[in-house]
Amino acid sequence: MSHLVLYRKYRPKRFDEVVGQEYIIKILTNEILENRISHAYLFCGPKGSGKTTVARLLAKAINCENRKPNEYEPCNQCSSCLEINEGRFIDLIEIDAASNRGIDEIRSLKENVRFQPTKAKYKVFIIDEAHQLTKEAANALLKILEEPPASTVFILATTEANKMIPTIISRCQRFDFRRLKISEILQKLKKIAAEEGFQYEEDALKLIANVSSGAIRNAESILDQAVSFIDKNEVLTRELVEKILGIPDNLIIIKFINYLQEKKLKESIELINEIYSKGVDPNEFLSRVIEVLRSMLILKIDPEFESQTISTFTEEEKNTLLKINQKFTEKEIQKILEILIQAETRMKYTSILQLPIELALVEICEKKD
Repeated sequence: MSHLVLYRKYRPKRFDEVVGQEYIIKILTNEILENRISHAYLFCGPKGSGKTTVARLLAKAINCENRKPNEYEPCNQCSSCLEINEGRFIDLIEIDAASNRGIDEIRSLKENVRFQPTKAKYKVFIIDEAHQLTKEAANALLKILEEPPASTVFILATTEANKMIPTIISRCQRFDFRRLKISEILQKLKKIAAEEGFQYEEDALKLIANVSSGAIRNAESILDQAVSFIDKNEVLTRELVEKILGIPDNLIIIKFINYLQEKKLKESIELINEIYSKGVDPNEFLSRVIEVLRSMLILKIDPEFESQTISTFTEEEKNTLLKINQKFTEKEIQKILEILIQAETRMKYTSILQLPIELALVEICEKKD
């Protein structure tokens, strides 16, 4: 049997397995219980937040052959549920609007809508990245949404709802998916680790959760890559995750920020070139430095602030960072952040990746109070 990647293997098959979207799940399951299924839904939110997963769950629940009137969870045993789980349900049509964005594709969709479901109660259309439809295609879709057959449900998913035409949004029930918290992602990673039976350091999973940008799919993909690297009896460590992702060690970040505070130009440039020669991605390094400095700035404003970025630091590392932070003023951190963000932008247009950082360091270290 071929290997099934973790994000597919552990994709939720029931509503109670979905992480972090409680209010959305509550509304959808109530609609299923009360048989108030809308003809069109709009799922908005960042990549990896569960939009397509919840769309498939909704399609499965409303077409489940064994679900009783007072239940909302799909049985995952009837032929409809099994076929949706395996991606071969004939009455669930998934369309990628990024590659099927023209008027001809929507005309074909219009013809498909005319026909009743083959075996299910509802024919469900999931249109992913719906904001990428052309203006003509979007207007054609609008006409379909205005007068859909009773047995048809549309679920539009998008990462950029602001690019959707308002008239389409007005004809859909809109749900905004949020980025997941590190604690929520960490809990899911721990469950996967328990199921897969491998040992881990909690800091390793914390780091994966931290760099996943609030997307459970990203975290599961990183975990899959990391687990493939270790032997059966090996422990997944934070150091290993850092090497796999090309992320600099926290101590390197702290040392670099200390050089910035002390305006040590020579040492900071040497450190940049040292980590570059070791294979660390300068973009990733600068991104991490900016994240930590942002947390330091907010800690200046609110000492009670719980930083997700710094949560991956050990207690000793946190204490060292806080001591450095005491030497900074808010204005100094703000100026450094502005300069480094400019450098981050310039790195997209240069062949020498470390050069924009080096120029930024010259400006930071020579800047007078």
